[in-house]
Amino acid sequence: MNELAPAPRPATAAGSAAPTTAATMTGFGNEHATEALPGALPEGRNSPQRPAYGLYAEQISGTAFTAPRAQNRRTWFYRIAPSVLAQGDWRRIDLPLWLTAPAADGTFPHAQCRWSPQPVPEAPADFLDGMASYVWNGDMGAGAGLAVHLYRANASMERRYFRNADAEMVLLPETGNVRLRTECGVLDLTPGDFAVIPRGIKIAVDLPDGPSRGYLCENYGAPFELPDLGPIGANGLANPRDFYYPQAAYEDRAGAFELVQKAGGAFHACALSHSPLDVVAWHGTHAPYKYDLRDFNVLGSISFDHPDPSIFTVLTSRSDTPGVANADLVVFAPRWLVGQDTFRPPWYHLNTMSEFMGLLYGVYDARPKGFLPGGASLHNCMIPHGPSPESFEAASAHDLSPQHIDSGISFMFESRHPYRVTDHAMTGGALQTDYPADWRGLKRQFTG
Repeated sequence: MNELAPAPRPATAAGSAAPTTAATMTGFGNEHATEALPGALPEGRNSPQRPAYGLYAEQISGTAFTAPRAQNRRTWFYRIAPSVLAQGDWRRIDLPLWLTAPAADGTFPHAQCRWSPQPVPEAPADFLDGMASYVWNGDMGAGAGLAVHLYRANASMERRYFRNADAEMVLLPETGNVRLRTECGVLDLTPGDFAVIPRGIKIAVDLPDGPSRGYLCENYGAPFELPDLGPIGANGLANPRDFYYPQAAYEDRAGAFELVQKAGGAFHACALSHSPLDVVAWHGTHAPYKYDLRDFNVLGSISFDHPDPSIFTVLTSRSDTPGVANADLVVFAPRWLVGQDTFRPPWYHLNTMSEFMGLLYGVYDARPKGFLPGGASLHNCMIPHGPSPESFEAASAHDLSPQHIDSGISFMFESRHPYRVTDHAMTGGALQTDYPADWRGLKRQFTG
């Protein structure tokens, strides 16, 4: 059993620059422009007759050409070799635990579900090999829903690269640092960060400090964006300047490489004679980015009552129904609780939205036992849930002085679509079958 210890938590002040070693640019959704060699980025046009340095111009479109300008996502690459250049035929490969919606297997749970963390395997496993699907909903082909997977890796993708044609991906390391090499450049992640990799962008995941474990969300729907703030005003929640995009950094390497592609839920691989991360310059809006969840500007009540958890939304993937998300990425970050005559933990509730939660480090204040870093929980549509008996007793007796919650970072992927649980998640040994019994300790206290 190769269990991992949590990485040390560096202190990061809200609004401060996230620690990084790779060169980055800031600003969510900006029209970024960057070059690794002077003059590699054309001026005044996208597709010159002869790009500098003998480069090829190539556009990647993350939305339809005719999408409204504010939502349109595309990037121009200036690269050593175009993506169409491959060596040999595509061959089918098997990653049996990585499923795509709608999958053949899966159970619709009628009770609360919770999973313990799983150890990193002892046999060599990179980011792709160590992936296991836990929940899914919607339909990839229809452009709706998402899937959440847990990865356990002990090897870097040194000569192996990956392109996902099915979904935008959100990567959240839970233990172990990650170096994410992409066509646009390099992003360094520590537990507490997440990275978003747009659909179709080629990547390689390296482990600079040893094994890593964490979560991966595949978003089949509209790309994630910042939620509207409405009456909150112009500032708060996740601030656009706290999102980091990579500066151009290319690999000019020849040799034997492999590109794995996921398309239509199937995995195929082909041989390459060069690294596909050979983009010398780029400009556009379809690019990977990262965010430190500790930079989230938490807003909440300063009078009474606990706000709806939607106030903790970092990013949202919109659906065709206004106000009802295909997926929301929500964070439970360090914050102050000051509400008077208020039960301060999240209240008991049933929700038409479905909630998949993970824990990156520390403890979750509403459930201090059983919900562990690297584990997960699921509360599907209209499945009741809320604080444990211990949390209820403590919160009911609290003196209501200002209380600082700084016990960890947890997150939630909330979706309009109910989740189905994969056979692996139900039978792989991590499911806590006694989880629904956690609430049996709640006492009848009616005095009427």
